[in-house]
This record gives sequence, structure tokens and C-alpha cells, in this order.
Amino acid sequence: MKDTFHLSTQVLGLLGHPIKHTYSPFIHNMAIDLLGLDYIYLPFDVPQSNLRNALRGVVALGIKGFNVTIPHKEAMVGYVNSLSEEAGIIGSVNTVVNEMGKLVGYNTDVTGVIETLNPFKDEIANNEVTVVGAGGACRAVIYSLIRNFKPSRINIVNRTEQRADSLKNYFYEKMKYENFKTFELFPPDLVEVFRNSKLIVNATSVGMFPEIEDTIINLNNAFVKGQIVFDLVYNPPQTQLLKIAAGEGATVINGINMLVHQGAKSFELWTGEKMPVEKIREALTLYIDKV
Repeated sequence: MKDTFHLSTQVLGLLGHPIKHTYSPFIHNMAIDLLGLDYIYLPFDVPQSNLRNALRGVVALGIKGFNVTIPHKEAMVGYVNSLSEEAGIIGSVNTVVNEMGKLVGYNTDVTGVIETLNPFKDEIANNEVTVVGAGGACRAVIYSLIRNFKPSRINIVNRTEQRADSLKNYFYEKMKYENFKTFELFPPDLVEVFRNSKLIVNATSVGMFPEIEDTIINLNNAFVKGQIVFDLVYNPPQTQLLKIAAGEGATVINGINMLVHQGAKSFELWTGEKMPVEKIREALTLYIDKV
């Protein structure tokens, strides 16, 4: 990794809290090294109470851009100077570019979702899908499903059905999509909802390091052969959800592919350069195996 810096070295980063689980510095600094660019990517642990001051610091220090993670994705919408089309519709920002002191918000999670699920596009189309969660990542998933995959219905599952209903109404207003059904996370009939879905997406942080033993629901007999189960969690690569789903015959996808592809889009927005995605994914997989 980069060990020499110059006055011209441009700073990129990540704002979130907590951020110990992140692989983003590894991904971006590896890409910087492979392409020989004069950048460095740093993680910044920023609690919600310090977010406004942190953004003032970004502008004052001339930081070129940064990623945004939990819990700031939705709040960031209110802090940037302008939004890309997808970030404006989703109401969530995961990438910010500092354009001469003006902060522009993007949502590259959309790219991550689309690139990850594209191999299954024909299978998802005109079939029922279920998304668990109601936060910023869930919004990017729902936007991507509506825009690119055309499911017959999207089930939104959340710990509070009221928040799921709010999300349903939000996307009806923004995208005129009305084929939603909402559920609380715990009812017994949720197993049947899962079994009837061609695609299930966990868009929560449940199962992420260090709470790796957690699962989103009692999952026994919740999956069937031929299903696609996509967990946005990438640390650990094989969550309890994916282990159980694979054991019942489902095709499982972890969050690493999405992480790399959304990072590649962010990287391009900041640097104008294409990230070498395959090399980064291979290096990240080896890195994860060692830690």
C-alpha cells in the first residue's frame, strides 16, 4: 500500500459510525496502488452528533470525496449541495464528491445491486421478491429492483410494519410503483413469505461483525431450492442467513460483489479512472481469508 505522500496527494475517505468492520480502505487503496494514482483513502469514525462539523472539515481541508455508511446515508441528503438523480429518488447518499467546495451526493449502492443481480435478471423478472430492512441500503435495493428487474411484487419486511408502510408509500410517490406488501419481521407466516419469493435480500446490518451469530428471523424451512438469497453484509462473507439458505438449496450471494462494484463507481466519480474490479475482488477475497 501507499507509503509515500506529497503535497499534491488527494484525500478520499469513509464517514460512518462504527466503521471497524469496513473493507473500503483496503479496496480503494489497493486500486490507487494498482493504477499509480496520487490519492489516499482513510476511514473517519464520525458519530451522528459530529456529522455537520465533519463535513465542514471535508470542505475546509479540500478532501476530494468520501463514502458514507451507517448511520449517515439518509441524513447526508440534507447536508449536500446537490443530488444525483438516483440519490434524490432514493433519499439516501453513500458517495459524496467535493466539487470546489460544493458537495454532490450520489448513491452508488444502486450500481452494486444491479451488477450483483444482473446474472439473475430473467429469473427475478415477474416474480415475487422480499427485501428485509427499511434504511438507506434497503432504499437502494428497492429502487434498483423497480428500475432494472421488474418483479411482480416487492415484500418489505421490517421490525416495525409502520416503517415498512412508510417506505411503500414513499416509493409509490417517487416511482409510481404500487405492487408492495409489508410485513413485520416476526410473525410465523413470514416463513411462507420467504418460501414464495424468488429473491430474498437482507438489507440490514444483522449478522455483520461483531454480532455474527445473529439472524434476521427464525429461518428453519424458510428457503427452497432455486431461490436467490442476497445478503448485503460482507463481514463475515458467509453470514448465518447464507449458511442456512445454502443448506436448504438456495443460491446465495454475499455482499462482497456489491461492495466492490459500488466502490468502483465511487472511485470513478472521484478520480475519473476505472477500478480494476476483478483484481480488487480477488485481492479482497484473499485478504478476508487471512483475517
